[in-house]
Amino acid sequence: MPTDLRSPAAFEVDSSDLPPPKPAGLTRLTVEIPSSYSPQVKAAPHPPPRWRTPEFMVYYVVFCLVVPVMVWIPYRLSSPSHPNYPFYERWLAPGWIFGRKVDMSDVQYRSFRKGLSSLIALATSFIVLKGIYGIWARPWRSLTDSTKLYQVPYLITFSSIMLFALHGTSALKVFFIISVNYAIAKSTGASKANPIITWVFNALVLFAIERHSGFRYASIHPVLASLDLWEGVYPRWYISFNISMLRLVSFNMDYYWACKGVGLPDTGGVMSDKQRPRASHPLEFYSFPLFFIYVLYPPLYIAGPIMTFNDFMWQMRRPISISFRSTMGYLGRFVLCILTLEFILHFMYVVAIKDRKAWVGFSAAELCMVGFWNLIVVWLKLLVPWRFFRLWALLSGIDPPENMVRCMANNYSTLGFWRAWHRSYNLWITRYIYIPLGGTRNRIVTTALVFTFVALWHDLSFRLLAWGWLVSLFILPELAARFLVPASKYGDRPWYRHVGAMGAVFNVLMMMTANLIGFVIGTDGMKYMLHQIFDSWEGIRFLLFSCACLFVGVQVMFEYREEEARQGISRRC
Repeated sequence: MPTDLRSPAAFEVDSSDLPPPKPAGLTRLTVEIPSSYSPQVKAAPHPPPRWRTPEFMVYYVVFCLVVPVMVWIPYRLSSPSHPNYPFYERWLAPGWIFGRKVDMSDVQYRSFRKGLSSLIALATSFIVLKGIYGIWARPWRSLTDSTKLYQVPYLITFSSIMLFALHGTSALKVFFIISVNYAIAKSTGASKANPIITWVFNALVLFAIERHSGFRYASIHPVLASLDLWEGVYPRWYISFNISMLRLVSFNMDYYWACKGVGLPDTGGVMSDKQRPRASHPLEFYSFPLFFIYVLYPPLYIAGPIMTFNDFMWQMRRPISISFRSTMGYLGRFVLCILTLEFILHFMYVVAIKDRKAWVGFSAAELCMVGFWNLIVVWLKLLVPWRFFRLWALLSGIDPPENMVRCMANNYSTLGFWRAWHRSYNLWITRYIYIPLGGTRNRIVTTALVFTFVALWHDLSFRLLAWGWLVSLFILPELAARFLVPASKYGDRPWYRHVGAMGAVFNVLMMMTANLIGFVIGTDGMKYMLHQIFDSWEGIRFLLFSCACLFVGVQVMFEYREEEARQGISRRC
C-alpha cells in the first residue's frame, strides 16, 4: 500500500535523536531531507518488492514506448521546418548546444541565467570575506564560544552593502518597513494586537508596493526626486519583497509566542529541524540586530528558501553539522538540474509556443505535450534558483529547508504535492496560518483560506485567484476518498492499490489543470485546450490513452514510496 495513503498520524514521529536516513538504490534519486527516518515505518509490514514481477515488466515496456514519444512530440514541434516556427522564431536566442537556438521566453529564468555569474561572484565574496572576518575576530572570541553570533557585525555590514548595491536608495524603503515591523512587535509583545497589527501592516505594505511599483521618492515629495537617480542593479525591490514579508511575519509571531511562553522547551542539546521552529528563545535574542540579519541574510534574501526566525537563530546559537560530502552532492544535483533545463530549452521551444499561442493546427496530443513540458519548465526554473541559494546557505553553515523534494512528474496526491512543492513556504504557512486558523479541525475552510492567501501573495490577479480556488476544490475528492475508503480498513485488500491508482490518475489530471491555469496558459488557454480534447473522438481517445499511461506511472510511484518505506524513509509526499 502506498505509504502516503496510510494514516498521517503514523508518521508524526519525533526523530530528533535518530540518525539521518541513508537511502539506497532507487531512493537516492530523491533529495534527502532531515527528520525523514521513522523506525515505525521501517518495522511496519510491507509487501515484497514488485520491481521484477510480470506486472511491472509490462509497465517497463509502456515506459520504453511512451516516454520517447513524449520527448519526440515537442522536439518535432520545435523544428525550424514546422509551419508554426516563424510565429515564435524571433523570441529564440543563440544557444550553446549543438548549434541549436535556446528558448529564453521565460522572464524569471532569463534573469537568473543572465545574472548567474554575478550571483556566483557575490556568493564567493560572501563566503571568503566571512572566513577572513572569522580569522580577524578570533582573538576577541571566548574559547568556549561555539556560536556564530560573532558574525553579527559582519552580516549587518555585508547585508547593508548588498542591499544598497541591489536596490540603490530604495534600500532605505526596505530599512523603513522592517523598522516599523520591529516596532510593532516590541510595542505589542504578548498582546493579541501583535498578530492582528502585524498581518494588517504587512498585507497593506504588499498591496501598496505592488500597486505603486515600489513607490518613487518623487511621488512622496518633489524634494526627494534626486533619490530616484540611484536605482541599483535590481531596482524592482518590491518584486522580491514578498519573500521578506514572510520573514517579518515570522519574527513578530515567534516573538509573540515567546512572550506568551508558548513553544517547546529548550533541552540544551542539538535540536532537529522539526523542533527548532517551535522552540522559543529568551526574549533578549529578539533584538533588532538579530532581526536585521535574519530578514536580510544574503544567501536567502533574494528568493529564499524561507526559514523561521526561531530556526535561523538556533542555527546561529548552536551551529549544526553540515558534511562537506553532502554539500558537494547537493552541488552535483544543482549542476545536473540546470543542465537538464538547458537541454529542454534548447530542444523544446514550448515556452515560446505557449507565449505566442503558436499552437494553431496542433492535435490534442501535441497541445497536451506543450502543456506538460511547460509545467516541467516551471518546476525546473523554480528549482534551479532555489537550489542555488540553498547551496550558498549550506556553504555558509546554515541549513534552510529544501524547497522541492520530488520531481514534478513523481506526484499523484494533491496533499503530498503541496507538501513537496515550495516546501519551505508550505512549512511557513502551516506554522503561521493553517494551525492558528484551526488546522485539521476545520480543514476545508482553512484550506480555502490558505490557498486564497497563497494566490494573492504570488500575484494580485484573477488567474492566480482562480488557481487558488481550483486547488482548494481539487483537494476535496482526495479527502473524501481517504474518509470513505480508508487505508487503515482496506489497505491490505488486493484491489485497493488499483482503485487508489485510478483515483490518483484523476488527481494528476486535476493538478495539471490547476497549474496550467495558474502558471502557464491561464483560463482562456485552458478553455482552448479542453475544447480541442473533447471536441473530437481523436481528442477523447488520446485522453483515455493518457489515463492508461498515467495509471502505469502512478503504480511505479506507489512502488517507489514502498521502497522508501522499506528503508524507513517517510517523506509524507
